[in-house]
Amino acid sequence: MPPASNRLRVRYAETDTMGVVYYANYLVWFEVGRAEWLRVRGHTYRGLEAEGIGLPVVEAACQYHVPGRYDDELEVRTEGRLLSAARVRFNYEVVRVADAVVLATGHTVHAVLNNQTGRPCRLPVEIRTLFQ
Repeated sequence: MPPASNRLRVRYAETDTMGVVYYANYLVWFEVGRAEWLRVRGHTYRGLEAEGIGLPVVEAACQYHVPGRYDDELEVRTEGRLLSAARVRFNYEVVRVADAVVLATGHTVHAVLNNQTGRPCRLPVEIRTLFQ
């Protein structure tokens, strides 16, 4: 399936004193991308949690290529990959809309947990197929 994409505009509160996007905000935007990836496929994080499934982050990485700045319009592109029945990976690309410059790329890896026991479990088959 094609990547999910969503747009956002850099708010003043997301920048440092030099007007550059504070690095940790990219991880927040990655989360927005994950939620959108599920949503465009007809599911939500809330729905997974209601089914007793959690997807905690067990690994996160971000490579910063070009600084984002206050009021830039950005597009977050997200792809999901199944690593195993109990582990998934999301890849991200944050692009400035005005000139299509890639500001950052990154990924997160998530374990699949049973929310009641806190133990690893398999993704439900219908969710697993979204990643294949």
